[in-house]
Amino acid sequence: MRKLYVIGIGAGDPDQVTMQAIKAMRHADAFFVIGKGAEKRELVEVRTAILAEHVPGPHRIIEITDPPRDRTPDDYAGVVRDWHERRAELLEAAFAEVDGVGAILVWGDPALYDSTLRMVEHVLARGRVEFDYEVIPGVTSVAALAARHRVVLHRIGEPVHVTTGRRLREEGLGAGSTVVMLDGDCSFTEVPGDDVHIWWGAYLGMPDETLIEGPLREVEQRIVARRAELRATKGWIMDVYLLRPIAAEPRSVGAGG
Repeated sequence: MRKLYVIGIGAGDPDQVTMQAIKAMRHADAFFVIGKGAEKRELVEVRTAILAEHVPGPHRIIEITDPPRDRTPDDYAGVVRDWHERRAELLEAAFAEVDGVGAILVWGDPALYDSTLRMVEHVLARGRVEFDYEVIPGVTSVAALAARHRVVLHRIGEPVHVTTGRRLREEGLGAGSTVVMLDGDCSFTEVPGDDVHIWWGAYLGMPDETLIEGPLREVEQRIVARRAELRATKGWIMDVYLLRPIAAEPRSVGAGG
Protein backbone atom coordinates (compact mmCIF):
# COMPACT_ATOMS: atom_id res chain seq x y z
CA MET A 1 0.00 0.00 0.00
CA ARG A 2 1.56 3.29 -1.09
CA LYS A 3 -0.98 5.65 0.51
CA LEU A 4 -3.74 5.59 3.11
CA TYR A 5 -6.62 8.03 3.53
CA VAL A 6 -8.10 8.32 7.03
CA ILE A 7 -11.52 9.74 6.23
CA GLY A 8 -14.06 11.22 8.64
CA ILE A 9 -17.53 10.35 7.38
CA GLY A 10 -19.73 12.22 9.86
CA ALA A 11 -22.17 10.98 12.44
CA GLY A 12 -24.18 8.65 10.19
CA ASP A 13 -26.04 10.75 7.64
CA PRO A 14 -24.64 10.18 4.11
CA ASP A 15 -25.38 13.84 3.38
CA GLN A 16 -22.81 14.85 6.02
CA VAL A 17 -19.97 13.40 3.97
CA THR A 18 -17.90 16.27 2.58
CA MET A 19 -16.82 16.67 -1.04
CA GLN A 20 -13.21 16.32 0.12
CA ALA A 21 -14.09 12.95 1.68
CA ILE A 22 -15.88 11.81 -1.47
CA LYS A 23 -12.90 12.72 -3.65
CA ALA A 24 -10.58 10.79 -1.34
CA MET A 25 -12.86 7.76 -1.32
CA ARG A 26 -12.91 7.77 -5.11
CA HIS A 27 -9.11 7.48 -5.14
CA ALA A 28 -9.09 4.40 -2.92
CA ASP A 29 -8.61 0.85 -4.17
CA ALA A 30 -9.68 -0.75 -0.88
CA PHE A 31 -11.60 0.30 2.21
CA PHE A 32 -10.74 -0.90 5.70
CA VAL A 33 -13.69 -1.15 8.08
CA ILE A 34 -13.15 -1.94 11.74
CA GLY A 35 -16.13 -3.99 12.91
CA LYS A 36 -17.44 -3.96 16.47
CA GLY A 37 -19.13 -7.36 16.52
CA ALA A 38 -22.53 -8.69 15.48
CA GLU A 39 -24.48 -6.28 17.69
CA LYS A 40 -22.92 -3.28 15.93
CA ARG A 41 -23.17 -4.67 12.41
CA GLU A 42 -25.27 -1.66 11.51
CA LEU A 43 -22.20 0.58 11.82
CA VAL A 44 -20.52 -1.42 9.05
CA GLU A 45 -23.68 -1.34 6.97
CA VAL A 46 -23.90 2.46 7.24
CA ARG A 47 -20.35 2.77 5.93
CA THR A 48 -21.23 0.43 3.07
CA ALA A 49 -24.30 2.54 2.27
CA ILE A 50 -22.18 5.71 2.24
CA LEU A 51 -19.82 4.10 -0.26
CA ALA A 52 -22.73 2.95 -2.40
CA GLU A 53 -24.16 6.48 -2.50
CA HIS A 54 -20.97 8.40 -3.22
CA VAL A 55 -18.46 6.07 -4.90
CA PRO A 56 -18.98 4.03 -8.10
CA GLY A 57 -18.67 0.33 -7.34
CA PRO A 58 -17.70 -2.36 -6.94
CA HIS A 59 -15.95 -1.68 -3.64
CA ARG A 60 -13.24 -3.81 -2.09
CA ILE A 61 -14.02 -3.81 1.61
CA ILE A 62 -11.61 -5.38 4.08
CA GLU A 63 -13.34 -5.86 7.42
CA ILE A 64 -11.22 -6.01 10.55
CA THR A 65 -12.73 -7.35 13.76
CA ASP A 66 -11.92 -5.04 16.63
CA PRO A 67 -10.24 -7.01 19.45
CA PRO A 68 -12.20 -6.99 22.71
CA ARG A 69 -11.05 -5.12 25.80
CA ASP A 70 -12.10 -4.63 29.40
CA ARG A 71 -14.33 -1.55 29.60
CA THR A 72 -14.00 -1.13 33.38
CA PRO A 73 -10.36 -2.01 34.14
CA ASP A 74 -8.36 -1.14 37.23
CA ASP A 75 -5.38 -0.22 35.01
CA TYR A 76 -7.19 1.78 32.31
CA ALA A 77 -4.05 3.10 30.58
CA GLY A 78 -2.41 -0.34 30.52
CA VAL A 79 -5.48 -2.04 29.09
CA VAL A 80 -5.79 0.60 26.38
CA ARG A 81 -2.11 0.28 25.45
CA ASP A 82 -2.51 -3.49 25.09
CA TRP A 83 -5.66 -2.99 23.01
CA HIS A 84 -3.82 -0.52 20.74
CA GLU A 85 -1.01 -3.04 20.23
CA ARG A 86 -3.42 -5.79 19.19
CA ARG A 87 -5.29 -3.37 16.91
CA ALA A 88 -2.03 -2.31 15.27
CA GLU A 89 -1.13 -5.93 14.51
CA LEU A 90 -4.47 -6.46 12.76
CA LEU A 91 -4.19 -3.22 10.78
CA GLU A 92 -0.62 -4.02 9.75
CA ALA A 93 -1.69 -7.37 8.33
CA ALA A 94 -4.63 -5.78 6.48
CA PHE A 95 -2.50 -2.94 5.05
CA ALA A 96 -0.01 -5.50 3.70
CA GLU A 97 -2.76 -7.03 1.54
CA VAL A 98 -3.38 -3.84 -0.46
CA ASP A 99 -1.46 -2.84 -3.56
CA GLY A 100 -2.32 0.79 -4.21
CA VAL A 101 -4.39 3.23 -2.14
CA GLY A 102 -6.31 2.31 0.98
CA ALA A 103 -8.87 4.20 3.05
CA ILE A 104 -10.26 3.88 6.56
CA LEU A 105 -13.75 5.29 7.04
CA VAL A 106 -13.88 6.82 10.53
CA TRP A 107 -17.11 7.62 12.34
CA GLY A 108 -17.32 11.37 12.99
CA ASP A 109 -13.88 12.98 12.81
CA PRO A 110 -10.53 11.16 13.23
CA ALA A 111 -9.24 13.88 15.57
CA LEU A 112 -11.91 13.64 18.29
CA TYR A 113 -12.08 10.66 20.67
CA ASP A 114 -10.99 8.19 18.01
CA SER A 115 -7.87 6.02 18.10
CA THR A 116 -7.39 5.42 14.36
CA LEU A 117 -4.59 7.96 13.90
CA ARG A 118 -2.73 6.54 16.90
CA MET A 119 -3.08 3.08 15.37
CA VAL A 120 -1.75 4.21 11.99
CA GLU A 121 1.27 5.82 13.64
CA HIS A 122 1.76 2.67 15.71
CA VAL A 123 1.79 0.54 12.55
CA LEU A 124 4.36 2.82 10.91
CA ALA A 125 6.53 2.79 14.03
CA ARG A 126 6.72 -1.01 13.87
CA GLY A 127 8.67 -0.57 10.61
CA ARG A 128 7.25 -3.57 8.73
CA VAL A 129 5.11 -1.65 6.24
CA GLU A 130 5.66 1.80 4.75
CA PHE A 131 3.10 4.22 3.30
CA ASP A 132 2.11 7.86 3.28
CA TYR A 133 -1.21 8.90 4.81
CA GLU A 134 -3.59 11.84 4.68
CA VAL A 135 -6.37 12.79 7.11
CA ILE A 136 -9.75 14.06 5.87
CA PRO A 137 -11.87 15.79 8.57
CA GLY A 138 -15.51 14.89 9.15
CA VAL A 139 -18.62 16.25 10.87
CA THR A 140 -18.39 15.34 14.56
CA SER A 141 -21.25 14.08 16.70
CA VAL A 142 -20.70 17.26 18.76
CA ALA A 143 -21.42 19.47 15.75
CA ALA A 144 -24.37 17.26 14.78
CA LEU A 145 -25.80 17.50 18.32
CA ALA A 146 -25.63 21.31 18.31
CA ALA A 147 -27.19 21.50 14.86
CA ARG A 148 -30.06 19.14 15.65
CA HIS A 149 -30.89 21.00 18.87
CA ARG A 150 -30.35 24.39 17.17
CA VAL A 151 -28.07 25.54 19.98
CA VAL A 152 -24.67 27.24 20.13
CA LEU A 153 -22.18 25.12 22.06
CA HIS A 154 -21.07 28.04 24.24
CA ARG A 155 -22.22 31.37 25.55
CA ILE A 156 -20.50 34.53 24.32
CA GLY A 157 -16.82 34.45 25.21
CA GLU A 158 -17.09 31.26 27.26
CA PRO A 159 -15.11 28.03 26.78
CA VAL A 160 -16.37 24.58 25.84
CA HIS A 161 -15.04 21.61 27.81
CA VAL A 162 -15.14 18.28 25.92
CA THR A 163 -14.77 15.22 28.14
CA THR A 164 -15.89 11.65 28.78
CA GLY A 165 -18.45 10.19 31.13
CA ARG A 166 -15.72 8.81 33.37
CA ARG A 167 -14.04 12.20 33.63
CA LEU A 168 -17.37 13.91 34.29
CA ARG A 169 -17.92 11.63 37.30
CA GLU A 170 -14.40 12.25 38.59
CA GLU A 171 -14.01 15.97 37.87
CA GLY A 172 -17.50 17.42 37.40
CA LEU A 173 -18.48 20.14 34.95
CA GLY A 174 -15.88 22.29 33.26
CA ALA A 175 -15.98 26.06 33.03
CA GLY A 176 -18.67 27.31 30.67
CA SER A 177 -20.34 24.47 28.75
CA THR A 178 -19.46 20.77 28.93
CA VAL A 179 -19.82 18.28 26.09
CA VAL A 180 -19.74 14.64 27.19
CA MET A 181 -18.87 11.70 24.94
CA LEU A 182 -18.28 7.99 25.57
CA ASP A 183 -20.64 7.82 28.54
CA GLY A 184 -22.05 4.34 29.05
CA ASP A 185 -23.22 5.02 32.61
CA CYS A 186 -25.48 8.09 32.32
CA SER A 187 -22.97 10.11 34.33
CA PHE A 188 -25.15 13.21 34.04
CA THR A 189 -27.28 11.78 36.86
CA GLU A 190 -24.33 12.35 39.22
CA VAL A 191 -23.96 16.05 38.37
CA PRO A 192 -25.10 17.95 41.49
CA GLY A 193 -27.51 20.86 41.63
CA ASP A 194 -30.76 22.01 40.07
CA ASP A 195 -29.31 24.66 37.79
CA VAL A 196 -28.04 22.61 34.82
CA HIS A 197 -29.60 22.23 31.36
CA ILE A 198 -28.97 19.19 29.14
CA TRP A 199 -29.18 18.66 25.39
CA TRP A 200 -28.93 14.93 24.65
CA GLY A 201 -28.88 13.02 21.37
CA ALA A 202 -28.50 9.39 20.31
CA TYR A 203 -27.86 7.89 16.83
CA LEU A 204 -27.35 11.36 15.42
CA GLY A 205 -27.71 11.44 11.65
CA MET A 206 -29.28 7.98 11.54
CA PRO A 207 -32.92 6.91 11.10
CA ASP A 208 -33.27 6.17 14.83
CA GLU A 209 -32.01 9.60 15.90
CA THR A 210 -33.48 10.62 19.26
CA LEU A 211 -33.27 14.04 20.95
CA ILE A 212 -34.21 15.14 24.47
CA GLU A 213 -33.48 18.47 26.16
CA GLY A 214 -34.51 20.37 29.26
CA PRO A 215 -33.50 21.13 32.85
CA LEU A 216 -31.36 18.19 33.91
CA ARG A 217 -33.30 17.22 37.03
CA GLU A 218 -36.58 17.26 35.06
CA VAL A 219 -35.48 15.10 32.12
CA GLU A 220 -32.61 12.92 33.41
CA GLN A 221 -34.76 9.88 34.23
CA ARG A 222 -36.53 10.22 30.91
CA ILE A 223 -33.14 10.08 29.17
CA VAL A 224 -32.01 7.11 31.29
CA ALA A 225 -35.18 5.16 30.44
CA ARG A 226 -35.13 6.06 26.74
CA ARG A 227 -31.45 5.25 26.44
CA ALA A 228 -31.96 1.82 28.03
CA GLU A 229 -34.90 1.14 25.73
CA LEU A 230 -32.95 2.07 22.61
CA ARG A 231 -29.90 0.06 23.63
CA ALA A 232 -32.01 -3.01 24.38
CA THR A 233 -33.71 -2.74 21.00
CA LYS A 234 -30.57 -2.27 18.88
CA GLY A 235 -27.93 -3.93 21.05
CA TRP A 236 -25.73 -0.82 21.00
CA ILE A 237 -26.00 2.93 21.38
CA MET A 238 -23.97 6.00 20.46
CA ASP A 239 -24.96 9.19 22.27
CA VAL A 240 -23.53 12.57 23.24
CA TYR A 241 -24.78 15.48 25.31
CA LEU A 242 -24.18 19.10 26.25
CA LEU A 243 -24.47 20.39 29.83
CA ARG A 244 -24.62 24.06 30.84
CA PRO A 245 -25.68 26.05 33.92
CA ILE A 246 -29.22 27.35 33.46
CA ALA A 247 -28.54 30.91 34.68
CA ALA A 248 -29.61 33.32 31.92
CA GLU A 249 -30.11 30.37 29.58
CA PRO A 250 -33.15 30.73 27.25
CA ARG A 251 -34.79 27.37 26.56
CA SER A 252 -34.70 26.14 22.99
CA VAL A 253 -37.97 25.43 21.24
CA GLY A 254 -39.15 22.25 19.59
CA ALA A 255 -36.37 19.83 20.57
CA GLY A 256 -37.79 16.69 22.13
CA GLY A 257 -38.08 12.98 21.52
